[in-house]
Amino acid sequence: MSDTSNLIAGRTGPWEIVLGLEVHAQVASNAKLFSGAAVGAGAPPNSQVSLVDAAMPGMLPVINRHCVEQAVRTGLGLNAQINLKSHFDRKNYFYPDLPQGYQISQFKHPVVGEGEIVVEHDDGSTFTVGIERLHLEQDAGKSLHDQDPGATYVDLNRAGTALMEIVSRPDMRSSAQAAAYVKKLRTILVYLGSCDGDMEKGNLRADVNVSVRRPGEGLGTRCEIKNVNSYRYIQAAIEYEARRQIEILEDGGKIDQETRLFDPGKGETRPMRSKEEAHDYRYFPDPDLLPLELDPAWVKRIRDSLPELPDAKKARLQSQYGLSAYDAGVLISEQDKADFYEAAVKGRDPKLTANWVTNDLAARLSAAGLAFSESPFGPEVIAELTGLIEENVISSKIAKDVFERMWAGEGGPRQIVETQGLQQVSDTGALEAIIDRLIAANPGQAEAVKTRPQAIGWFVGQVMKETGGKANPGAINQLLRAKLGG
Repeated sequence: MSDTSNLIAGRTGPWEIVLGLEVHAQVASNAKLFSGAAVGAGAPPNSQVSLVDAAMPGMLPVINRHCVEQAVRTGLGLNAQINLKSHFDRKNYFYPDLPQGYQISQFKHPVVGEGEIVVEHDDGSTFTVGIERLHLEQDAGKSLHDQDPGATYVDLNRAGTALMEIVSRPDMRSSAQAAAYVKKLRTILVYLGSCDGDMEKGNLRADVNVSVRRPGEGLGTRCEIKNVNSYRYIQAAIEYEARRQIEILEDGGKIDQETRLFDPGKGETRPMRSKEEAHDYRYFPDPDLLPLELDPAWVKRIRDSLPELPDAKKARLQSQYGLSAYDAGVLISEQDKADFYEAAVKGRDPKLTANWVTNDLAARLSAAGLAFSESPFGPEVIAELTGLIEENVISSKIAKDVFERMWAGEGGPRQIVETQGLQQVSDTGALEAIIDRLIAANPGQAEAVKTRPQAIGWFVGQVMKETGGKANPGAINQLLRAKLGG
């Protein structure tokens, strides 16, 4: 059934977008899928290439057991069927950066079969995306067109690197759903440790299949947008491509099935090539590789070693710490953030700690381009800061100033409070003297509180001003209400 909230208005009536994604996730491994060559960014061109990767005559592929384990681990994390028997195929096509003239991939018999991911909208509602398959394949190299005006250079460092291609069913109906799906998938992969999820380096990228149809009709002709590597670009590419297809259909044209590229600078897609079908690749079993057969006991050991995954962690944070679904969702969005929180919350107020971790600290780290694992101070420092607030040593407002001084490297929270004299004034005798003086000097304002209780805020502000913001707001309000009846 179509969700009317996701329909797009055209000149001739509403349209529905249908989306399926093929996500390529680089396997977290120190070696390539079929050779012992190193994997890693930043190495000089063609310095991480074995004779197998370069397709030298007589060189035979040897499967990397760790890469298979990572694929199985991922399949289990996606609630997917693990196929105990699978095999590798040759996918034939020709590019300068594909030395063999074919890619070793999996076609009819992948290592992982059907699964599903439950994805959450920003409003807390959920939708489910079916996983059709996950297969292992080797990456190609990279053609460099900007090194010489008259030549193209080829870097084979990436050739042979293990990829997991995770193919979804066409279950998404908006660009926001597609971005949310990739975000959730990335989070799961990072928790599992099977992919680092670095989209900027291309270690996680998506091919987006877009088609449009009238609500209730069958599937339309799809176009595939290749290698999109950010959530924002995924959404922009889908929105442009859907509008392009709708305009063609409303003008009486037809959609050609093709592969397209997204140009972020222009915000539009452009043709790359006509879309190949499976028969165009002339798939056949790789004669150099035996079928891949998995021991059920080995798969069970992998299952038993799985970490706590995002959905389970979110449910536990809610039940264990009484957090809202929103706060728990923000915390589990990054494994390092969730770990930081759990270390900081020991013996502290859960909600207060969550606010400091997800708001103040997260904002500062993001602005500095740092991950939680790179924070200049650890969770014990945030715990010390929230402890000072809970103990009424400082107010939440003063804590903001203390945090800025911490970030500037002036020391720990308690040290800063003591050296700067930032302790909160909770001495009721001292506060009462200030309040009595203010009431005597401002009888009109005091009288106004009797008819307008909110006018008490003026006195609170004056006390805070006289104490340099160090007065305990709770103590001020309690004294004022006792004296003025506000």
